[in-house]
Amino acid sequence: MAQKNNFQFSIREYRPSDQRAVMSLFSDGVREQVYPAFFRAMSHPDHVGIALSISVAGYVLGGSSCLQAVLFGSAWAALTYYCCQEIYDGYAKRRLSADMADIAANYLERPDSGFWVAEADVGGQPRVVGMMAVSGRGPGEGGEGSRDPSGGGAAAAAGGGEAVEGAADGSHGEMSHVVVAFPWRRRSLGSQLTKRALDFCQERGHARLVLDVSSPQREAVALCRKLGFAQTASHSDTHANRWFSRLARISVMQMEKVI
Repeated sequence: MAQKNNFQFSIREYRPSDQRAVMSLFSDGVREQVYPAFFRAMSHPDHVGIALSISVAGYVLGGSSCLQAVLFGSAWAALTYYCCQEIYDGYAKRRLSADMADIAANYLERPDSGFWVAEADVGGQPRVVGMMAVSGRGPGEGGEGSRDPSGGGAAAAAGGGEAVEGAADGSHGEMSHVVVAFPWRRRSLGSQLTKRALDFCQERGHARLVLDVSSPQREAVALCRKLGFAQTASHSDTHANRWFSRLARISVMQMEKVI
C-alpha cells in the first residue's frame, strides 16, 4: 500500500513506465557525490601538504615561476578529482548496465527483494522524486551493495523494534539505490523510504536491514545514526583501482539496524 504524508508524495512499487525516470534519478544521485568527495579529499591535511610540496617543486623547477607552481598544484588536484569521478561514475555505469537494466527480473520477481519509487505531484503531473531497493540475502551472503561507494545518495533510516519470529536463520535485507531528488530532500522522504524497507524486511522475516554509505556523505551518516543504525564495518573496496580509493580518501561504511 502506498504511504502518504503532508508533503503530498506517495511510495509505491516500481512500474516499467518508471524506468527512464529511475535511471536518470539514480545516475544523477550517484554522480553528484563527486564534488563533495573531491573537496573533502583536498581539504585533508595530507592532500594539503602534498599539494603544497608539489607546488614548491614546480616553483623551483620552473626557475621561481609562480605559473609553474600553480600548474603543478593543479595537476595534483586534477588527479584527485579524476579518482573521485572514476569511483562514482564507474559505479553508476556498472549498476545501470547490471541489475538496473532489468529491475523487474532482478527485484520484483524475487520474493525477498523489492524496488519502490516515491511519486509526487509536480505542476499537476506525477513525477518520480525518490527511489529505493531491497535485496534479500541469506546467512553470510553479501551482494554488490556491500561495495557500494555511493551509499545510495540521500540514504536515511527509520523504524526499529526487536527481531521478528523466523529471523533466526540470519537472513537480512540489503538496501541500495536510495536517492531523493534535490528539491525533495529534508522532507522526511528518505526516512519514509527506509521505513518501507524495514517493513518489507519484517514481512519477509529478515533479521536486520543493511546499507552502505560512503564517507563523504556526512549528513547521510549522521541521519542513519540518529535513526538507530549502527556502523558495523568499513572498507575502501569501491571496485575501482585501489589507488583511486586511497587518493580520493573514500571509504564505505556498512550501517545496519536489527529489526
